[in-house]
Amino acid sequence: MTTERQHPRDRGIDRTPTHRQPSKPPWSGLELRVPNDRSRESLISFVECVLVELTHADVGAEYRSSNVWGVKLTQYIAADTVVERFEKRHYDERLGWHEQTMSRQDVRDELINRLARPASLATNQSHPDPVEEPDTFQVKPTWQLRTGRQTSKR
Repeated sequence: MTTERQHPRDRGIDRTPTHRQPSKPPWSGLELRVPNDRSRESLISFVECVLVELTHADVGAEYRSSNVWGVKLTQYIAADTVVERFEKRHYDERLGWHEQTMSRQDVRDELINRLARPASLATNQSHPDPVEEPDTFQVKPTWQLRTGRQTSKR
């Protein structure tokens, strides 16, 4: 039999199980609307963070733009973390899916240019109905992105 005198280090310790809140993944806050008020330097830093997460976690990045013709999506997923190649998947409701492989530098430049736009892609179109939703860019788990490559092959 033990007494409190034998185990003074145990005094004041709560023995009930701790219910931890699941921690948020580091990429969960990587989200941005276009247009935005970020400086070019801030956008470069943001894109670099996105590219690191794409190569180190099971995530992809998605740029979403809506217009009167429907939704346009552009997704970026790491294809090879060794030579830093990325798969770019573009979806247009009128044309379907198109895929291509790009270098890290090309993805970086494209994302910086897209995120630095002064207006949404949808508002740049010549149509009478204005689009109220801004474009969005977000890092998501890959399972939330489109899967099944056979849909893009014709």
